[in-house]
Amino acid sequence: MSDTSSTDDEEYAVVLDFLAHGRSDSGRGYGDGPLAYAVSTDRFVLYELSLDPTADISILDRVRIRPDFEDGVERGHVVDYEDLSDGARSELDYVVEDVVEANEQRFVDFYNDAQPISLRLHQLNLLPGIGDKLRDNILDERKRDGPFESFEDVEERVDGLHNPEEIIVERIIDEMREDDLKYRNFVDS
Repeated sequence: MSDTSSTDDEEYAVVLDFLAHGRSDSGRGYGDGPLAYAVSTDRFVLYELSLDPTADISILDRVRIRPDFEDGVERGHVVDYEDLSDGARSELDYVVEDVVEANEQRFVDFYNDAQPISLRLHQLNLLPGIGDKLRDNILDERKRDGPFESFEDVEERVDGLHNPEEIIVERIIDEMREDDLKYRNFVDS
């Protein structure tokens, strides 16, 4: 997977699951036509896409969702995590990992640019496993030696911080799953 989008006006999503006959449960009758679940690569918004029966769209395909839908996508709407199919949920972690990996600098810059939210809370504290001591280590290191260049650089320079990429992925997934989070760094609500 490559860049999140090619222009400010375009946005893409990765297909998480494809249901050739539609959903068999609430809201849509079985056989209402093919649909797919996808996650946008820019804002990590979840979509249900109604597809043309002749659409050539498969799991892990990258499809345009803005400004207009890709050929083969008739319409789409935003859904919550709970609305995803089991197949889409099982692919979500892998797709988010791929997006973070493909756009490493964007997420390394979060470690470089994170700021206080209030007098008692910092954006870095929203990341899983980052308490006050680790937050202070990150802030001290970026102040002392400048911006981080990569996830590897973050891990090497910040004592006690392991797998900074996985920490970002975990937070993104948490932000998609939890509707009632007060603060979001990566996912549009």
